[in-house]
Amino acid sequence: MGRAYSVRKESIEKSGKQKGKLYTNYAKEIYVVAKRGTPDLEANLELKRLVEKAKRLEVPNDIINRAIDKAKGNTGESLEEITYEGFGPGASTFIIKCLTDNVHRTVGMVRAAFNKVNKSLGVTNSVSYNYDYLGVLAFKHSSEEEILDHLISNNINLIDIENENNEIIIYFKPADMNKVKEVLEKLIPNIEYTFDEIGMFPKEEITLENEELEEFNKLYSLLEDIDDVNTIYHNVKVD
Repeated sequence: MGRAYSVRKESIEKSGKQKGKLYTNYAKEIYVVAKRGTPDLEANLELKRLVEKAKRLEVPNDIINRAIDKAKGNTGESLEEITYEGFGPGASTFIIKCLTDNVHRTVGMVRAAFNKVNKSLGVTNSVSYNYDYLGVLAFKHSSEEEILDHLISNNINLIDIENENNEIIIYFKPADMNKVKEVLEKLIPNIEYTFDEIGMFPKEEITLENEELEEFNKLYSLLEDIDDVNTIYHNVKVD
C-alpha cells in the first residue's frame, strides 16, 4: 500500500508549489467544514484536524482565520462538495473532488479537460470501486512494532502498517482518525506528521509510458488549473 501513499504525497507536494491554489483550496475547505459543523476548533474535531494540516503546509494564519470568521456570518454564499470520476489515458483513472458555487460551470470545465485528451468522465462508481476510502498518517519513528502494539492495546484496528526508512505509515478507517491521533500524540509528544489525509487510494496502480504518460500529465495539469478542483486522486505510479 506504500505506493498508494506515495502517489498522494507526491500530488500534494506538487500542489504545494502552487501557493495561490493551495491557499484557495484550504480556505474553501475550512469554510465548508466550519459551516457544516461549528466554527469552533475545540468543538469541531474535523475542523481542528483540517486547520492543523493547513498550518503544516504553511497556509497563512490570516487565510485560515478569515475562512473561519466567514463561516460564522451569514454571507449567503453556498459551496457544494461534488466528486467526479473519469477515465484517463491508458488504464488510468481519476477521482476529482470539487468545491463549487456553480455545479454547471464546474462539470463543464472538468469535462472539457477530459475532452482535450479525448477521454471522458464516468458515472458515479464507475471508477471509485477500484479505490479504498482510508485514513492515512505518516511520521518518523524507529519502531514499527512499538507503534503497532500501542495502537492495538488501545483497541484500534489498523488496515495496514509500513516502515519506509524509519517513516511509519499507517492505514485505518477514516472514522478512527481522531482516536488514532490522540493515541499517537500521547505516545509521541510533539509528533510531526509527514502525511495526514482521509481520501481515496487506488487498490492497484499502473505505469504509463511515452505518449500515454504525456497525455496523463497534460490532463492532470488541466484539472489542477481549474479553480473549483480541490483534490485529485489517480492510480498512476509516481517515480
